[in-house]
Amino acid sequence: MARLQFHPCGNYRESYGEELRIFETDYGRAALLAGLVLLFAVVPFISSAYFLYVINLAGIAVIGAVGLNILIGFTGQISLGHGAFIGVGAYGAAILATSLHLPLFLAVPLAGCVTAAVGMIFGIPSVRLKGLYLAIATLAGQFIIEYVLIQWEGLTKGTMGIVLPQATLFGLPISGDRGFFYLIFALAVFMTWTAKNLFRTRSGRAFMAIRDNDRAAEGMGIPVFPYKLLAFGISSFYAGVAGALWAYYTMSITPEPFNLDLSIEYIAMVIIGGLGSITGSVFGALFISGLNEILRSLFDLLTNLPLLQGMELNPAALRQFVFGLAIVLFILFEPKGLAEVWRVVRSNFRLWPFSY
Repeated sequence: MARLQFHPCGNYRESYGEELRIFETDYGRAALLAGLVLLFAVVPFISSAYFLYVINLAGIAVIGAVGLNILIGFTGQISLGHGAFIGVGAYGAAILATSLHLPLFLAVPLAGCVTAAVGMIFGIPSVRLKGLYLAIATLAGQFIIEYVLIQWEGLTKGTMGIVLPQATLFGLPISGDRGFFYLIFALAVFMTWTAKNLFRTRSGRAFMAIRDNDRAAEGMGIPVFPYKLLAFGISSFYAGVAGALWAYYTMSITPEPFNLDLSIEYIAMVIIGGLGSITGSVFGALFISGLNEILRSLFDLLTNLPLLQGMELNPAALRQFVFGLAIVLFILFEPKGLAEVWRVVRSNFRLWPFSY
């Protein structure tokens, strides 16, 4: 009799190593490599100066959004002070560059470390607080940091701001949007990849256990409070690096951009992108950055309409309205965010041409 041979249908995992793999097949690795080649070898040369400027800001937003998702999406600790932490990173890099004359490759990571220390200080209430109460505590941190940035004129120059020197890397000047593009996206790719691998480690698994049920995690022997502080530190480090890049890219900083609106913008990124998803953080940052540009163009169009010439339009109010509407719509119709949309699309391609 002929022997029947059965072939497995689907992706089956036979070890923990296979379970922890980032890519299930070689096609994922090839797609990532092709995307990186397209990003670094094609995009900077076909983009206009303004579009490259928008892309650079989106790359900075990716770093900040990944950091916030580590705290909110993976550890379950709500923070309303992420915009202020980005401001700490920006001012940290500016002060290190102007007062201590440190080069960029030292100022950026040191600014991230300073911001991590500040973030861990404001994360101390997480030992007793959670949910809404923790959100209020981090909101207080937002206002405290804003006040310090404005009032400590001896260090931050107050409302006058700080002008940074031209960025150089190992003696080579970084000038223009294209030069910063390679710096920003090299760091964005590296830090996104690092965050992706973080959740394959003991610390990353502890973060997710705390998010799911902190009492059960403590019963399993996980020291909850140190891991919460670590999550605040890592998230703030990402915010600090994003702020430092922002400072070097714009070459001058003032306290105004690092307000509560910026914190809400980053929360919108992680909710729309998908809580608990590194890929979703990237999608959310790109979505909000693109939405900002669309709203800016829409506002310019509205102000030029003859029917609206006599009206006083507030671009900040329009942006807040659209952001709030986008968050509500995603929560109602796609609570898992753009990451879930991407998963469905990818699954359909994997199963094509079959319907199941």
